[in-house]
Amino acid sequence: MNGTSDPTALPLSGLRVLDFSIMLAGPYCARLLADAGAEVIKIEPPEGDDMRLRTPLREGFSSYFGQLNAGKRSVALDLKCREAIEIVVELARDADIVVENFRPGVMDRLGLGYESLRAINPRLIFCSISGYGQTGPDAQRAAYAMIVHAESGFDRTLMRYAGDRDRPAAGAVFVADVFGGVFAYSAIQTALVHRNRTGQGQNVDVSLMDCMLNLLIYEIQEAQFPAQSARPTYGPVRAGDGDILIAPITPRNFAALCETTGQKDLLNDPRFSRIAQRSANWTELMTIVERWTSGHSVEDCLTALNAAGVPCARYNDPAAALGDEHLNQRELFSRVFDGAGVFLGVNAPWKMSACNIRIKDEVPTIGADTHDVLSRLGMSNEKMQRFAEAGAFGARALGPRAK
Repeated sequence: MNGTSDPTALPLSGLRVLDFSIMLAGPYCARLLADAGAEVIKIEPPEGDDMRLRTPLREGFSSYFGQLNAGKRSVALDLKCREAIEIVVELARDADIVVENFRPGVMDRLGLGYESLRAINPRLIFCSISGYGQTGPDAQRAAYAMIVHAESGFDRTLMRYAGDRDRPAAGAVFVADVFGGVFAYSAIQTALVHRNRTGQGQNVDVSLMDCMLNLLIYEIQEAQFPAQSARPTYGPVRAGDGDILIAPITPRNFAALCETTGQKDLLNDPRFSRIAQRSANWTELMTIVERWTSGHSVEDCLTALNAAGVPCARYNDPAAALGDEHLNQRELFSRVFDGAGVFLGVNAPWKMSACNIRIKDEVPTIGADTHDVLSRLGMSNEKMQRFAEAGAFGARALGPRAK
């Protein structure tokens, strides 16, 4: 592994993040910040983030939650209580970044919006993630990822490419949330560069709808300038014992495919001799290629095609990744511990030569770090007790950080 395991050498070490986010997009963004060395303080209600109850559960602990929140510190506060708001304001004085994904206006109503916090900390980078953004006619609409998938055109695009459907398919992979988290993380890095140059923080507004439309690069252009022929769609090709995917996109790929499958006559076939013709007749081309693949096992097809440099793949279930030799050599997975034991978390999808960025190995319990974080603010035990009696921490006992 390149880089170093010293947390103080990580690029965001020394930065403090207040993470008010729930569900997926905001927590994923904040966890990436923690991976890169920032101290991420998760502000959650006394009963805990609802995601702590999401399956898969082991002995009551959610590894889904753990994947999104490992490496953070948990401070449990009841934001309906005035004293809890006072605590957040004090935390914000020395914070570098706020991440929140409430509906627009919620943080303002709490007295914790960008303008309020900027007044006490002009260097603060305040990142809001929402379905439709902070401004515009749809800003107040409720929006989860699947809502944005439908409305952005993503679901109907997948339906059209499937070719055998007249209604969009159901789904449960929340692309918009992951994109929202990644784009928010990248926007925060840009804001940090700007702050280093100017000394000023700023408000970052990330919209899940905008993220999804950034995914549909070809389709947005096609909507303006309709293509004269259908776009190739890459689907399963039948082998003797299963399906594979083949994507001979370049002329070199196509020539190698023809050579490997013993179908060199296709090189001169007017339906396939040029890229435009191959694109227009892609389904027919794959039907012809299937005559060869269907007579061979998946493994034999992949061995031959890979040796020839033809892009190809088997169709795997996600579980296959956990035992994949290539992914394990790249150390994509790391052991993470929570109250139920250990699970494998997925590291950020990049490597850096000067530092070792990876998911941290501990998931905080609810409010585990409240006492420690507030002590570092200079708050006495007596004051904490008064705040506890006022309801700032809910009914949960205020104790030292759980180990």
